[in-house]
Amino acid sequence: MSLPFENKDDFTYGSYLRIGELLSLQQCVSLDPDSNKPEHDETLFIIIHQVYELWFKQILHEVDYIVGMLNDHKIGAAQSHLKRVLKIMKTLVGQLDVLETMTPAEFASFRNFLANASGFQSAQFRELEFVLGIKDRIQIEWFVGDEGERLTRRYEEPTLWDAFVHLMHREGFAVPNEVLDRDVREPITPNPVVQASIVERYSDEAFAGLCETLTDLDEGLQEWRYRHVMMVRRTIGTKPGTGGSDGAAYLQTTLFRPAFPDLWAIRTAF
Repeated sequence: MSLPFENKDDFTYGSYLRIGELLSLQQCVSLDPDSNKPEHDETLFIIIHQVYELWFKQILHEVDYIVGMLNDHKIGAAQSHLKRVLKIMKTLVGQLDVLETMTPAEFASFRNFLANASGFQSAQFRELEFVLGIKDRIQIEWFVGDEGERLTRRYEEPTLWDAFVHLMHREGFAVPNEVLDRDVREPITPNPVVQASIVERYSDEAFAGLCETLTDLDEGLQEWRYRHVMMVRRTIGTKPGTGGSDGAAYLQTTLFRPAFPDLWAIRTAF
């Protein structure tokens, strides 16, 4: 990638971060018939979702690094970066507070201009689901070109959970072959032998800490889903979503579906 400056004298805050280009990316499509200008709240809507995509990019960057750290047996580094992801997840939830300052009437003022555009079309969020083991082949078919290729690659790759159970295996835990050699394209299913192995070693503070941080990540994703559902219900009620989606009705079906079911199943064992 070429940088927007020729020498170090041109290297400024604005050129390094490409501020001019960044601030030109908020292109409204609505039009207020009275003012002949875009609807006021569309700018907020665009910025919130663009920032989401930037955070999704960073989370994917972090999770790929975390998988590498687990594969290299660097548990401390993996947990440290997991905690960074948790902070980002809290930020994602916090952004909904800003979006909820927009009333249903304010959203309705530009909603029809969005046509078929929908949050369901966020390839990066689907990538995040895939790397956490929440995989659905049909979701790839919604995307073409580079987005479809990225999702296909994620679909075929081992997940964060696979890196974790292989770490357990290298540490001498009892992990069944059907877990180690599972089809990584399939959903993660709970395994009682894995659960027993985890419980047996929970007195190991470092290992237990990693498990709890993974649980925090799973809980953080579920918290974001819940808040997202409530924001959609608050904004459009039971209306269908843009792009032909079912809106809040579909989003509610994603609630309380853990990415790491074994880490929730062990809670009754203590």
